[in-house]
Amino acid sequence: MIPEGAGITLRVQLHRRCQYEHAVRAINPVMAQKKFNALPGFGLTLGFTLVYLTALVLIPFGGLVIRACELSWGEFWHLATNERALAAYRLTFGASFAAAVANAVFGTLLAWVLVRYEFPGRRLIDAMVDFPFALPTAVAGLTLASLFAANGWLGRYLVPMGVQGAYTRLGVVIALTFVGMPFVVRTLQPVLENLEREVEEAAATLGAGRWRTFASVIAPTLMPTIVTGFALAFARAVGEYGSIVFISGNQPFKTEIAPYLIFIRLEEYDYTGAISLAVVLLVFSFVLLALINLLEQWASKFQK
Repeated sequence: MIPEGAGITLRVQLHRRCQYEHAVRAINPVMAQKKFNALPGFGLTLGFTLVYLTALVLIPFGGLVIRACELSWGEFWHLATNERALAAYRLTFGASFAAAVANAVFGTLLAWVLVRYEFPGRRLIDAMVDFPFALPTAVAGLTLASLFAANGWLGRYLVPMGVQGAYTRLGVVIALTFVGMPFVVRTLQPVLENLEREVEEAAATLGAGRWRTFASVIAPTLMPTIVTGFALAFARAVGEYGSIVFISGNQPFKTEIAPYLIFIRLEEYDYTGAISLAVVLLVFSFVLLALINLLEQWASKFQK
């Protein structure tokens, strides 16, 4: 119930607002069509944004592309597709895909547990999800290598069973899974929090079992977001460098990733070789970024 005095005050304010709008339309129709913005200085902020992006993104990437254009197509193709480079591409994209799949599965389970259940230590586990964001990747790689080495806490039990997590391709997948896990969890959590449980209860009332409810109600709603989280984790894994250096062993044709091969080319003063590899990863990153934006637009249709 609104007090009578407050109601009168509200009506007076609305009346004054209407009089002001009519006066603005009568004086300046163009001004009336403009939307009010609480933050002034649109031109200044837009200019600063363009200068900032140009200095940090466009100029470096443009310089890389210009240097690559100085090479002939034959030279570029030879440097970008030699046997060592192809082996690095296969490991980079293959391990990134495997890590993204693992994160899509287990990250979905983790997000479901954190949102749907209350248990002691829930907030601590939720905070630990962001740990890979705060931890330096080199520290993460060194820690994982120490754990999965033959004399490590986990390696001493896994190595006798034939599971070698350090200095192998499996170690690369483990490191990429570690750094990509938060992307899936944090992408799914808001969707799970807004998922109406009444729909699940209605399905149960109509006689649907748990698996039928999951397949018909929950999975179609979560799948677009899971795909988006998968793409984000995959993109993050493709560009990872620091954590893999310590756990992979960096063996050419075996455990060497593309970003590390670029570093090796720079150490050898082979700048054209490094630029060729970098352009390949740059083009792939732009394609992946466009795909992620399309996936986000597609997923937003299911969240309305």
